[in-house]
Amino acid sequence: MMEHKTWMQWAIELQSLAQAGLAYGKDSYDKERYIRIREISAEIISHMSDIPTDKVRNLFCNESGYQTPKIDTRAAIFQNGKILLVHENNGTWSLPGGWCDVDQSVASNVIKETREETGLHVSAERLIAIQDWRLHNVRNYVYGVIKIFVLCKSTGGSFAENIETTGIGYFNRDELPANLATEKTTAEQIQMCFDANYDNNWKTQFD
Repeated sequence: MMEHKTWMQWAIELQSLAQAGLAYGKDSYDKERYIRIREISAEIISHMSDIPTDKVRNLFCNESGYQTPKIDTRAAIFQNGKILLVHENNGTWSLPGGWCDVDQSVASNVIKETREETGLHVSAERLIAIQDWRLHNVRNYVYGVIKIFVLCKSTGGSFAENIETTGIGYFNRDELPANLATEKTTAEQIQMCFDANYDNNWKTQFD
């Protein structure tokens, strides 16, 4: 597992360096080298994952400019001491949330994602944590992700059918479902949200 992670990290770094070189390099010969480095990074990922190189290239090498992490926002919503989780289409559970759209702030995105996945209207109250996904979650993407957890308050609404989730549920901290979507939300992250909810002096955690 450690060897796999090392090769993954090298491939990600090669792709990032090549992308920056293509964005800022001036020499045409250097750009040819950057293109080849980017191809090599995709070939490494393909070799390790058995995903076709063309598919890896489309997912992994599809951006331009200086590469930065993607932002993922997650809402922690409590009712009667229980936390709300959404039931994903694949049968797993997670905190409501998703990628931060380019026209949204952290607060507005967590409100929007919660409404889309749960049908609930919420207000963003407190920042719980800012985490580097590589240090906490099972990884299934080949780029960096920064996860932002926000304590939210429900102001109304009810579950509405949507294309992402099949239902919602409220859970005690000692009765969390076993099949969590650990790339999105781990048990430790949910426990952290419980701690923040009960601590009026909570200090935002960050990596």
